[in-house]
Order: sequence, then structure tokens, then C-alpha cells
Amino acid sequence: MYAVRMRLSGLSALRCEEDAPKMMLVPLLLALLGLCSAEDGARLLASKSLLNRYAVEGRDLTLQYNIYNVGSSAALEVDLSDDSFPPEDFGIVSGMLNVKWDRIAPASNVSHTVVLRPLKAGYFNFTSASVSYVAQEGGPVVVGYTSAPGQGGILAQREFDRRFSPHYLDWAAFGVMTLPSIGIPLLLWYSSKRKYDSSKAKKN
Repeated sequence: MYAVRMRLSGLSALRCEEDAPKMMLVPLLLALLGLCSAEDGARLLASKSLLNRYAVEGRDLTLQYNIYNVGSSAALEVDLSDDSFPPEDFGIVSGMLNVKWDRIAPASNVSHTVVLRPLKAGYFNFTSASVSYVAQEGGPVVVGYTSAPGQGGILAQREFDRRFSPHYLDWAAFGVMTLPSIGIPLLLWYSSKRKYDSSKAKKN
């Protein structure tokens, strides 16, 4: 997951007079370090993941977005936008690729699910979605990105069926084709057995 980084305003350097006692610099430096290390406001971490084991042409593909607020205050005006799925390559079955939340409380998370349908087979690069939010009320808009699933293959329907379907029709056809080679010898054996049994009964 990529952290949605906040833009921190620069801190002006502290200057002291040349004749100031050196001991006075210690609390000033400690205060400056405290300001630099403190991270006030919201801080979001976001992920984008595929829930399907295989992406298949013409079959549903489920995406899940998770956003976590690890900051100290609520994130405001959160906007998730994913423009990485061209309409000529993917159809939307359910959900939206652009969604907004008024606020995400600190130490909480939200999830969003979208179901797509790949229209073409081949390789596709599943890239990041963008996330924008306001870290503090009245503050600037912060922009970041989710994690990226990366490049993956979308299988053709015929290829998927060939590799993973139970092949009931294939087994049925195989049974029909092998039936004569098994059935004819069985009939001959049964016919000869009946003749042998009948001749044995007549002798007795």
C-alpha cells in the first residue's frame, strides 16, 4: 500500500544572536524537533485489490478498495477516483469507479467494491486509483494513490473452459466412443457363456 502523503509546510529556521547563551538553544531545538516529528491531521493509507483468482473475458471481476485513516483527526471530502478501466475494455456490472465520503474518522476505515466485466482477453496493467482529501478543516487538498495490483492476464472464455471446466461433455463423448470396444467383447463373452451353460445342462 502506498501512503497518501501529506504536504507539510516548511518551518522557518530559528536564528539566535551570536551573544546568546548556548544553553538557550537546547529547549529551542527540542521544540523545533517536536514540531517536525508531530503529524497532526488525517493521514490516509489506501489499497486496491482484485478478489478473483482469475480474470476471465465475459465474467465478473470484483475490485475492492480499502482506505484507512491512521491520522489524528477526520479526513474530510474524501474522493476516490479510478480512471484506469477504459469503457471499450471493461463494462461496469455494479458499483462506481468514482465515489466520495464526507469524512473518515481517525483510526477507522472504509471499503468500496466494484464489479466489472472484461470485454477482451489479453494482458492488462491494473494501475493505482487516486485519492484526494482534506487533512484538516480549512486546509489544502491532499492527493495520493492506492496500491496497484500490477499487470495481469485476462483469459479468453474458451481458454478458461479448456483449462478449468469439469469437461462433462468431453467425458461423455469419450464414453460413447469407447463403448463399442468394451461392449462388443462383453456381448460375445456373454453369448458364448450362455451357449456353454445350455450345452452343459443338456448333457446332465
